Amino acid sequence: MKQYRWLIIGVVSCLVLAAVGYFWATGLMDSVFNYRSPLRNSPPAPGTPLGTQLTRRVIIVLVDALRTDTALDSQVMPYLNELRSQGASATMHSQPPSFSEPGYTTLLTGAWPDINDGPAVNLDYEEIPTFTQDDIFSAAHRLGLRTAISGYYWFEKLVPQQAVDAGFYTPGEDAAADQDVMNAALPMLAGDYQLVLIHLDQVDYAGHHEGGPLDPRWNAAAARCDDYLRQVVSALDLKLDTVIVLSDHGQIDRGGHGGPEPVTLLEPFVMAGAGIRPGQYGNMNMVDIAPMIAALLGTNIPATSQGHILTNMLTLTPEQDTTIQAALAVQQDHLFEAYTAALGATGKVPEGREVVTATHNAMDSVRARRLSGERLWRTLLALIIAAIPATILVLRRNKKNLWPAIGTLVYVLLFNFRYAILDGRTYSLSSVEGQMWLITYMATTALVALVIGWLVAVFGAGAVRLGSRKAAETSLGFVFLTIYLLALPVLVSFAVNGPLVTWTLPEFYTSYIALLSLIQGLFVAVIGLLLTGIATGMAWLIAKLT
Repeated sequence: MKQYRWLIIGVVSCLVLAAVGYFWATGLMDSVFNYRSPLRNSPPAPGTPLGTQLTRRVIIVLVDALRTDTALDSQVMPYLNELRSQGASATMHSQPPSFSEPGYTTLLTGAWPDINDGPAVNLDYEEIPTFTQDDIFSAAHRLGLRTAISGYYWFEKLVPQQAVDAGFYTPGEDAAADQDVMNAALPMLAGDYQLVLIHLDQVDYAGHHEGGPLDPRWNAAAARCDDYLRQVVSALDLKLDTVIVLSDHGQIDRGGHGGPEPVTLLEPFVMAGAGIRPGQYGNMNMVDIAPMIAALLGTNIPATSQGHILTNMLTLTPEQDTTIQAALAVQQDHLFEAYTAALGATGKVPEGREVVTATHNAMDSVRARRLSGERLWRTLLALIIAAIPATILVLRRNKKNLWPAIGTLVYVLLFNFRYAILDGRTYSLSSVEGQMWLITYMATTALVALVIGWLVAVFGAGAVRLGSRKAAETSLGFVFLTIYLLALPVLVSFAVNGPLVTWTLPEFYTSYIALLSLIQGLFVAVIGLLLTGIATGMAWLIAKLT
């Protein structure tokens, strides 16, 4: 029995590692789904209204997932480009995660996803939380303005409904659903509403279900939205009203979004009508939208807003500009105080600098100090954990480990060849089609790659001809080497992000690769045990036959 001690330890260790992979992976996913802002229970209080209204009403047309290249294509969206020539336009930049619910929340609160308290991923309708941070609809409602929304039913859960005077919400996402949205929206435009959001979803639907942005059906969906935009503007008087056309995120070429790919974090922005100074304005941020709407309608700046009011786009008097800058300084000061208090930290915004940028940098500094303290001990622990197996391999180096190492390399290359080359997937949430899809995809890909790598390791070493024990040892050695290699990105993410998502959002590339590695490690451990049993049986059978 003593001679099989290490085999027994190896088998038990595989089971333990499989359990660790399962609980860590599910815990990591749950922590992302459950992430809430450190400001959730202590939001900054709304300030005073700006006062002067620059427009009779603001109409927001949100074309979900519309990419900047599609929006600039005059063959696909001629009316949007005509409107661009008459108004103010810019390239809008967002931050990950590039899902719709975080994007909607950023647009309407003016705060980035790590503090706006919206979902970090797209949650099911029943699980969507209502805004806890101030938003532009609530600001308009407090001022006595009438508001309306026509769009996807996620808005019904996100936006406080006491701040919405009229709403139409549909669970549909396709062209037929957009027609229903328009049927409800056009009467709203004929009514007495000062803030209206119209959400068109069929471009995003085409990206997910009709081949992605490179498929002709994507452009067809965008063209239909362009026709709807023409109908919306035809119902307005741009001498009195203002229309804003924008998106919540882009999509990668194969379809999908959610990750930090540059194409998912660029969106079009066009604004035309009353109070607007036409021109091309280069770049802006998604958080600038809510405070800009506040300036147009004269509401308070949403209290958690991190955005600029791009006054160069607006027709302001010097007095109005002074009022806006003073209100912005107060709002940013209150935001900084709330954020540092929520983190249990101290800090100060440098004086004499542009207030929004200075506040943003000061908040980043507070966040970085806390992260640095946490990352120090995690990095040391990760290095120790990584060094122990590496040291053992170096001390016990021999030619017997060569073939398991080659098998491990084969596994890694094959898995990533299918993932990145054959299927063209990115290493981010943009390539995930759902939780069950991810589990199934990882299981089948890991199975094929692991079997081939195992065959290389076991038969390359000739282990099945050397007896059952040798076959089992070689097979387990291959499994543990593979798990060790998969553990390295997990340890990197542990050092950078922590074991779970807690008070701030993670770095998305490292956390996603860690999630992939954890799921792979689970399947490698389980499948590896089965392969070890097969190797042992083959060796026993060969010994019997010879």
